[in-house]
Amino acid sequence: MLYEQIAQNKRKTVYVLTGFMMLLLLVGAAAGILFLRNAILGVVIAAVVGVIYTLIMISQSIDVVMMMNHGHEITTEQQAPQLWHVVSDMAMVARVPMPRVFIIDDDSPNAFATGNNPKRAAVAVTTGLLSILNREELEGVIAHEVSHIRNYDIRVSTIGVALSAAISIIVDFGMRSLWFGGNRRNDDEKDTGVLEIIASVIVLLLGPLAATIAQMALSRNREYLADASGVELTRNPLGLINALQKIAGGEPMHDINSNSAGLYIEDPYHGKHQFSFAKLFDTHPPIKDRIQRLEKM
Repeated sequence: MLYEQIAQNKRKTVYVLTGFMMLLLLVGAAAGILFLRNAILGVVIAAVVGVIYTLIMISQSIDVVMMMNHGHEITTEQQAPQLWHVVSDMAMVARVPMPRVFIIDDDSPNAFATGNNPKRAAVAVTTGLLSILNREELEGVIAHEVSHIRNYDIRVSTIGVALSAAISIIVDFGMRSLWFGGNRRNDDEKDTGVLEIIASVIVLLLGPLAATIAQMALSRNREYLADASGVELTRNPLGLINALQKIAGGEPMHDINSNSAGLYIEDPYHGKHQFSFAKLFDTHPPIKDRIQRLEKM
């Protein structure tokens, strides 16, 4: 059951990430039609922008994400003995290098992992998490985060953020050309059909929404996969179950950067979004569903 779930979630992640990339190219084609009158050139530009953004994010992901979340690094076990030992133990069991360890000063219990690959990775936990979890529960949470590292989920999330940013840039570029390129559109209307223009505008309008949904799907699959992989490391689903129950009862985090909200083990807003319709795009599966899956392991 455990390994079957891991394999299934990996396949789903590949499918969603492939769809994400196709969306980027589709948005590029739409922008190319509107601005360059050449869909292929738009696709090429979109691909280049996506690659550039991905490389930038991969090379600087830890420092950028930790700065956004106000995390401060601990470099010795004396600074946080139990946390340091648990991270070290779980990394050893997972057979990955010891990740960098960060603490975020926030009373809300939460944690996340980030980075590029197991050799360049980091784990962050809040002070609220450390204050309410015992060692068994902390092991469950850290095993979950180390699983993100071992499964290369951290790279997937980084690529997702980069592709989403690239889509936003291209959509903005295409919409600006729509509003400010009216004269040239009239000159070229014989080359570009009205239906093509309408379809391109629709793609650009729906592109950011589709990117949000894709990020949601990526995050959901990663969380389920990391839960299963974490249990594989600890052989103790009860630790993570109890930890998730305590985390679910916490208050929303303060000063959250929305771009990194999907990285956390649980929604840092705890469902209390500024707008009610934002719940449609939650990046985390319900804790109740996650616990039910864990109880079957």
